Amino acid sequence: MKRNLKKIFISLSRLIMPIFYDKKYLKGRWFDHSPKGWRWCWRNLFMQKIIGYNRKVPFPVSHRNIVGNPRNLIFSPNDLNNFQNYGCYFQNYEGQITLGEGTYIAPNVGLITQNHDIHDLDSHVKAKNINIGSGCWVGMNSMILPGIILGDNTVVGAGSIVTKSFPEGNCVIAGNPARILRKLD
Repeated sequence: MKRNLKKIFISLSRLIMPIFYDKKYLKGRWFDHSPKGWRWCWRNLFMQKIIGYNRKVPFPVSHRNIVGNPRNLIFSPNDLNNFQNYGCYFQNYEGQITLGEGTYIAPNVGLITQNHDIHDLDSHVKAKNINIGSGCWVGMNSMILPGIILGDNTVVGAGSIVTKSFPEGNCVIAGNPARILRKLD
């Protein structure tokens, strides 16, 4: 009986959710092998598409996160889990954020592509793209500033502020400003 209900739930979800979300995001590990992705769709549907938090985002994203410009966000549908947690801020209105496959973004992380001009706070400086490699982990309450490149397999310790790039990857960085704590094999 429980297995039949699961099949009905998935079938119904596959029929209804493409009305609200782009089909290219409704696939991958969270949808093909698990009902979890469909639960995210249903859970986020009301707040996202009816109330309006992140309304223009074409994939299910928690109303507790902010996605500035979904067209400037590149990621794999296999990593849709990064948009289901709490308090993340993807500030990419003019700059692009690229998340490599298998990267995890913890709650309350800020990825900022553009800052205010220190001489005129009403205006902004030119946006700089953020590129995070594959297999990275950005710990809770961390901040990634404009123009940062993190190579594959970079771990960012909780509460870190990343002010410079670590393109070589395979390392653990932490602190304010973040620095290499150790290399990974």
